[in-house]
Amino acid sequence: MKTRVLVPSGALGLNYDKVALYNGLKQKPDIIAIDGGSTDSGPSYLGQGISKYSRASTKAEWKGLMEAREVANIPLLIGTAGTCGTDTAVDWFLKITQEIARELNQSLKIVIIRCSQSNKEVINAYSDQKIEPLPNAPELSIDVISRCTNIVALAGVEQVIDALKEKPDIIIAGRTTDTAIIAALPIMRGIDPGTAWHGAKIAECGALCTTNPLSGVIMVEFDFDNFTVEPMHVDAKATPKTVSAHMLYENTNPYILFEPGGYLDTKESTYKAETNKKVRVTGAKWNKSDKYTVKLEGTILTGFQNISITILRNNRYVKKAKEWADDICLQCTKLIRCRLELDDHEFSIELRLIGQNASFGKLEVKKATLFEIGVMTLVTAQTQQLADEISQMLNPFLLHHPLTKSEELPTFSFPFSPADIQRGSIYSFCFHHTLKLNDPLEIFRKEVINIDQSL
Repeated sequence: MKTRVLVPSGALGLNYDKVALYNGLKQKPDIIAIDGGSTDSGPSYLGQGISKYSRASTKAEWKGLMEAREVANIPLLIGTAGTCGTDTAVDWFLKITQEIARELNQSLKIVIIRCSQSNKEVINAYSDQKIEPLPNAPELSIDVISRCTNIVALAGVEQVIDALKEKPDIIIAGRTTDTAIIAALPIMRGIDPGTAWHGAKIAECGALCTTNPLSGVIMVEFDFDNFTVEPMHVDAKATPKTVSAHMLYENTNPYILFEPGGYLDTKESTYKAETNKKVRVTGAKWNKSDKYTVKLEGTILTGFQNISITILRNNRYVKKAKEWADDICLQCTKLIRCRLELDDHEFSIELRLIGQNASFGKLEVKKATLFEIGVMTLVTAQTQQLADEISQMLNPFLLHHPLTKSEELPTFSFPFSPADIQRGSIYSFCFHHTLKLNDPLEIFRKEVINIDQSL
C-alpha cells in the first residue's frame, strides 16, 4: 500500500514554509511527521530535561501543524519532543498541545510514548550484562549510572507502530531515532523495511536533501520496494545528487545505518530523477539483527562553570597571546591551590583564543595572523561558589597581567561588567551504549489522553 509521509522541516523550531506545507496537503499525505530535537547542541538539554527551542516558536509552529492535521484528518507525529525526549520535556510539550487544542477548539486523541529510564532499572540491566558499549564509549559503572540526571532510551519503529495502532490524532514521542517516526507507518502497512528505513533517512531533515535546504517541506511516497522524494516548495528540487548525498549526513558510513533491531544497507541503491523535482530510489536492504537493542543516552552533572572574555589589541600581546594565556593559567592555578586549598581534580581553568583556537582548544592546528584576539576563559569547579571564587581570582590577571615582570602593567578590555558570567551547572554525556531487550516495548510506556472540547 502506497504511503505518503509529509515532513514539514528537519526539526520543530526551525520554521517551515506555510505555502509549501499546504502544497503538501493537496497531495493527500497519510501522516505528518516531524522531529523535535537531538543531541546536536550538547548534553545540557538532556541533563536538565529541557528544550533548547523557544516556547513561543515551538507553539506557533506546532499550532500550524495541528491546524494542517485537522484539515487533512490524518495523524500528526513528533519524535524526541522537547529537544531531549525526557518525560519532563514530553510533559512540557503536552501542555503546549493542550493549550493549542483549547485555542482551536479541537477534540483530540493523543498518544504519549515515554522513553525516560530509571537509574535503578538501568543499574539492574548493567548488572545483568544487558548493556554493551559502542565504539569509543566512555567507561560505565554503577556509580556513573547512579549519578545520571537523566537517561533515555531511543525508540524505534516498533514503539511508534504500537502508538499508531491506537488510531490517534497526535503522537507525542519521547526520545526516538530521527528516522523511526517516518519509517513506522510505511512498515506498519507492509512496505519493505529497507525501503522504509532508507526513505526515512533521506527525509529526516526535511528539505536538506534538496537544492533549497531552507525550504523545509518535503513529501516522501513509499511503494512496496521504492520511494520518491519531492520538495513542496516551488523553488526547491530533489536531484539524484542531493538525495544520495544525505546518506553522508551524520553518518560514519555512507551506506550503512544502524537502527533498533537491525541495520540498513544502501550499497545497491539507485537514484533516478523522475521529474525535474522528484527522485525515485530503489535497492536498499534491511538486515534484521539476532537481538533487539536500543541506544541509551544519559548525562551526569560534571560541575559549575563561569566564563570571562578579555580583548587583546596591543600588537605585541596579540602576537604572544598564547604565552600570555599560558602564564595566567599557571600563575592563577598556583594561587588557587594555595588560597583555596584545592586539588587539580577539583577545578579547571582554560583560556581559549577567539580567532585562533576557541572552537577546538588544544586540538586546533590552523594558524592565523590577527590584529585583535578575544580570550575566552572557562572556569569549572565542583560548586558554583568555588567557580565564582576562582573567577574573581582570575579577574586581575585578565585585566592587567604583563608578559614580563619588568614592564609596566598593561590594561586590557572586558566587553561587559561584571566580567564573569555564570553558566551554572554543566553536564557530560556518559552513555554511548546499547541495551538488549527481550521485547521492544518492555521499557517504553504508552499513555492515551483524550481531549474533549464538548465537556
